[in-house]
Amino acid sequence: MKQKMSGWNRLVMVVCAAAMVLVLFVPMWRIDLVAPQYPEGLYLLIHADKLSGNVDIINGLNHYIGMKTLHADDFPEFTILPYIIGFFALLFLITAIFGRKLLLNISLVLFVLFGIIAMIDFWKWEYDYGHNLNPDAAIKVPGMSYQPPLIGYKQLLNFSAYSMPDIGGWIFVGIGVILVVLVFLSWKKARKLKVRKTVIATSCLMMFSLASCNTEPTPLKIGVDHCDFCKMTISDNKFGAELITKKGKVFKFDDSHCVVSYLSLLEKSSSSDNIGAIYFTNYSGDHELINIDKAVFLQSEALKSPMGGNIVAFASKSELDAVKNRIGGTMLNWEQVKPK
Repeated sequence: MKQKMSGWNRLVMVVCAAAMVLVLFVPMWRIDLVAPQYPEGLYLLIHADKLSGNVDIINGLNHYIGMKTLHADDFPEFTILPYIIGFFALLFLITAIFGRKLLLNISLVLFVLFGIIAMIDFWKWEYDYGHNLNPDAAIKVPGMSYQPPLIGYKQLLNFSAYSMPDIGGWIFVGIGVILVVLVFLSWKKARKLKVRKTVIATSCLMMFSLASCNTEPTPLKIGVDHCDFCKMTISDNKFGAELITKKGKVFKFDDSHCVVSYLSLLEKSSSSDNIGAIYFTNYSGDHELINIDKAVFLQSEALKSPMGGNIVAFASKSELDAVKNRIGGTMLNWEQVKPK
């Protein structure tokens, strides 16, 4: 006897089919480039059938370092990808209509296989894009390549490059999670209403978690991380700081001077609304990162910070007073520290 899917699971497959259609109308991947001369950032959006974003500006920069310019006509993937997406939307809909668990298993295998092939193809394009340079370029750095990160962060000259899924990419990830959960529960032959509701709740929670942006600080790596303003290696964990955007990007700094200067650039470019949180290293104790809303600051020439900002943060006034009694200085709040 052929195994049938439950009505609730078939409804989920209809939702997955509709979500695949939505992928055709939203960007799938995003590459951001941030540098001091572009504090507001440049971005490239990759759709199922086109490129968008600051394509012309990026092409202009690429010309100087010998990289290929980006044109949608040069990507054969844009011709076939919409049909592949349409195929999966139809496959999910057929799976929902007939309700066969065999079709569900086939959907998962094909979907995972497509994801693996797509990421390999994307990596190969990035490799060629970053390594196959014009030898007659105006700017040549011996041994330098400009391959963007497959996912995550990479420093390319004075640009900080970030590569991550956009709305369509997160939809792909979410559908993959849902398929895995549905197949797993079909193996367990779960039929009770409570279990069926758990499928949807768990899947939605996982999709939300994947799509949400992290605004928590990440530990500073002394001697490894570089300041995103002055580009110096962060060498002293008593003076470090981090700025995190609303999209979860982390910018690290080695001195209060660099933080304030970077914030000043953002305000001039009207990009300050993108700031999610700012953290300073606690000068005392274990030098943990503390949010500026909970910090008090001390300014003293005796601090001798790396870039001469000479302003440090404390988690409490008692910690500040203990240091102030030794070296002197003036207590400040964040309103007095930030750019005027």
